[in-house]
Amino acid sequence: MKGFSIISAVCLIVLASSWAMGQTSRGNLKEGQAVYTQYCLRCHGEKLDGNGPEAQYLILRPSNFLSQSLLAKADWELLVTISNGILFTPMHGFRGTLTDQQMLDVLSYIRSRTPFGSVN
Repeated sequence: MKGFSIISAVCLIVLASSWAMGQTSRGNLKEGQAVYTQYCLRCHGEKLDGNGPEAQYLILRPSNFLSQSLLAKADWELLVTISNGILFTPMHGFRGTLTDQQMLDVLSYIRSRTPFGSVN
């Protein structure tokens, strides 16, 4: 029975540490907020809900970062979108405009503002 307790404790530590590692942010939230405000807010909105001041003028609505489909996306998927944009939509790519670090910063900011922080 003692061996079972030790194994259980080790499993608990491993699971808890992997969960904690998954919750860490790779970007600077303050810098990410500044990038979001400058480049993203006008379409995606202050609440990240896709209702920015210019969203009403777009044929295709901006993504709602609070939607289940966006929350389910992996960080790398969102980084590819930020970098390359989405073909045939108003979402243009920011490669060449933002550095890799700025893209990580804005992703970290977005994740910090969504339910449960980062889900990926």
